Amino acid sequence: MTSPTAVSGLAPGAAAGKGRILVVDDDRLVLATVAHGLAQAGYEVIDADNGDDAILLAREHRPQLALLDIRMEGKSGFDVAATLRDAYRIPFVFLSAFSDAATVAEVQRLGALAYLVKPLDVGQIVPAVEAAFARLRTEKPVAGVPAAGPRDSLGDPVALAVGVLMHRHSLTRTQAFTRLQRMAADLGIGAPAQAERLLAAVEELARSGG
Repeated sequence: MTSPTAVSGLAPGAAAGKGRILVVDDDRLVLATVAHGLAQAGYEVIDADNGDDAILLAREHRPQLALLDIRMEGKSGFDVAATLRDAYRIPFVFLSAFSDAATVAEVQRLGALAYLVKPLDVGQIVPAVEAAFARLRTEKPVAGVPAAGPRDSLGDPVALAVGVLMHRHSLTRTQAFTRLQRMAADLGIGAPAQAERLLAAVEELARSGG
């Protein structure tokens, strides 16, 4: 077991196993809780409490997935996500307490693998991370780098739409997914198509400043 150090950013309990994850949050209590929970679930966790350190650690350790808070001092989660996507092709998931139209539109534009709305407990985060890794394993790696491009396989509209519904209607993830399915059924379309419709409406709202 690797001991945590300020230089490496390895979280307590981190060990090679299911995959390597970079967790970034400027709330140190949230950071410690999420990092510990993921480490206990068998993931190697690298943590950072600011965007600059996150980018340095991503370059050094090349995690397979990043969990990013959005609103932080200095570089925001959006800034970090853009660098991870463009420079290192590292997929990412956002963890945020915010779900306004502009935020959701930017999450979609950047191509997040999922959007998890705080408050969250580790019991909710671990299954989402496991689903993300399962999805990434269906992609063929090229030279050890996930094949997911900036928009092609990232940015699952259903995951993003579920995050929006969770926040706006104070629903659990299961309840939000059920609502999305019901909305789709009422229109006679699939859940992915309804998710696209919902996200398009949110993006239009953001553009209009509503």
